[in-house]
Amino acid sequence: MFQVFYIIYWQKNNWMNKINFDFKNRTALVTGGAQGFGLDIAKRFLKSGARVIIWDLDSKMIEKALRDLNNPNLNSNIVDVSNFKEVENCIKEILKETNIDILINNAGITGPTAPLWEYDVEMWKKVVDINLMGTFNCCRSVVPNMIKNNYGRIVNVASVAGKDGNANASAYSVGKAGAIGLTKSLGKELADKNIAVNAVTPAGAKTRILDQMTKEHVQRMLSKVPRGRFLEVEEFTSLVCWLSSEENTFSTAAVFDISGGRSTY
Repeated sequence: MFQVFYIIYWQKNNWMNKINFDFKNRTALVTGGAQGFGLDIAKRFLKSGARVIIWDLDSKMIEKALRDLNNPNLNSNIVDVSNFKEVENCIKEILKETNIDILINNAGITGPTAPLWEYDVEMWKKVVDINLMGTFNCCRSVVPNMIKNNYGRIVNVASVAGKDGNANASAYSVGKAGAIGLTKSLGKELADKNIAVNAVTPAGAKTRILDQMTKEHVQRMLSKVPRGRFLEVEEFTSLVCWLSSEENTFSTAAVFDISGGRSTY
């Protein structure tokens, strides 16, 4: 039994470590980058030679990420992505020092679980502002620099909720559905340039975002996944890294599912 477990563990971890990407001389901006998906993506980018800037609202998590990673190529800002002026001003400061070659729009919140007719109006607006307007604000501020350099890779982290619509999570579903639509439109607008814009739609994963949900809601999410387990963060990172790399020369305006078989399209 132990041998079987060890072999599976070894194969899984070595498969993940075999995939190498070259991000030397590239600068990546990762929103929501101090935790969960964002932090693992930042780690992988750094390991692959990129300069990385992480944005997050949680100053303690940023401090911990900087301390744990301890990498001179890692920088950070405390930024509210739902505030356009804040995003725009921070991007302007970054561009004084470096181009932004890769943008990972990962910042997001689930919000409360409640039926639409009981949903708090201000919380609805907050969830949509972060998940959708945050993605728009970052793209709106970064894309002109990518056009100028005729190079860019944008990955918008959406969700299967944006495709399927989750009961009792209407604000989150709407925000992520909007991010998918934004991806398809922007990708087509930039298709004549060396800029790729794609979205990824994960199902539930073992990150802190699950802490925002009730146990019943989490179990209901898991029951919909044919694989019978939650997504591993490293699995997600591998997909994002490929979409962010120069190896992705053709795919754009697309939605890449990573839901363990849950989604039907």
